Amino acid sequence: MIDPRFSAESGFPGDDRVAAVRPPETTGRQIVVLADADDDAGVEWGRAGIGEVADSRDFASGGVPPETLHDAQATVFAQLGIAVVSADPGQMAVLQSAEAPGRRVLSVSPELVHHVLQDVLDYARAYRDGVDDLAERVLHAHDGNGNGHAATGVRAAPLFADTAQATWGIQAVRADSSSCSGRGIGVAVLDTGFDLEHPDFAGRTVSAMSFVPGERAQDGHGHGTHCIGTSCGPRSPSTGPRYGVAYEADIFVGKVLSDAGSGTDGGILAGIDWAVSNGCPVISMSLGADVMEAHPPYSAAGARALERASLIIAAAGNNADRRNGRMGFVGAPANSPEIMAVGALDQNLEMAYFSARSLAARGGQVDIAGPGYQVLSSWPMPTRYRSISGTSMATPHVAGIAALWAEATGRRGLELWATLCQESERLMMPSVDVGSGLCIAPQ
Repeated sequence: MIDPRFSAESGFPGDDRVAAVRPPETTGRQIVVLADADDDAGVEWGRAGIGEVADSRDFASGGVPPETLHDAQATVFAQLGIAVVSADPGQMAVLQSAEAPGRRVLSVSPELVHHVLQDVLDYARAYRDGVDDLAERVLHAHDGNGNGHAATGVRAAPLFADTAQATWGIQAVRADSSSCSGRGIGVAVLDTGFDLEHPDFAGRTVSAMSFVPGERAQDGHGHGTHCIGTSCGPRSPSTGPRYGVAYEADIFVGKVLSDAGSGTDGGILAGIDWAVSNGCPVISMSLGADVMEAHPPYSAAGARALERASLIIAAAGNNADRRNGRMGFVGAPANSPEIMAVGALDQNLEMAYFSARSLAARGGQVDIAGPGYQVLSSWPMPTRYRSISGTSMATPHVAGIAALWAEATGRRGLELWATLCQESERLMMPSVDVGSGLCIAPQ
């Protein structure tokens, strides 16, 4: 997992070797949640000595340019009733005081730094996994049915595998047999951007905006292109199997993470506000920070997005190592009760070893699961395709399925959330791991 605050040495909650969790990365700015998102209400920033204020309503696209977000003392996201503020403690105290005119401030939180949540196998880790796999083949003489395999080193075939027609994930969620395509549904993927020249997406409706200062929406990392491919990739790629779920959805690319794979609350919230203002029923976020407590801005953003018919779907996180008894925990923003948290499954519909388990706290639960291990999808040219693993890969499967259900039923917001859970396939695993089960497409 690309997050410097955890390493093999530091351990995870539930592990005998747990060390103190390092403080979250912050920027020095504050995220202010206002009491409501009423467009007619306002905050008199001048009383707190804050003079440079930007408002998302001032921009025709509904999105605040990253340079404005970077330079303004305060930026208000009107759809969400949230602001990112650069101010000293005295100014913040004035904003929070009961006597201050305008909207009441519900919470003030430090702005966090978030990262892409992908399981990148470097050489050393790949070598270790290869050794583990060899040991399993040699030491386990029987599969679950009493059939011997030790002599031949052959294991039972997985339930799902990539074929010439479709990836294993597309088969598992039954997107390949669905009568729906996502037509007319906006899916916003907030990530590292998108390869806007990828040949598999020629002719598609794509709206793109960057919320990262100094960077275009073009993907210089790869993670965002992979996630968009899974959620909205083509039905019949010119080469290779089908890898996308909602192949006729309208694609909204919000670049909220840099080419280096990191971004701030301000950029992410700007992306959410932009997606909501553009009427996207589905917002997919394969990003996060290893923070055990729900981050108040995302609880507010999730709730207000739901009120405006947009469902936010986020990756639960990859901070587990189940092979060594470490179950991890759902991090921010997925641990907000108002955001749907997604766990990852492998080709046998078992938990991926890195997929985080639910926390005991409210909002810290995994809500649903999707294919997230060795997932083939689009990658910036000239590579074109790549297989990677993570709850990041499970999340766009669920987002694509959400678009199909939104098309099939007309449901939005909480009703769409309930439909995804109601229609999921129950799995013989604890709900703390898989929530309601495997997301399934409408047939």
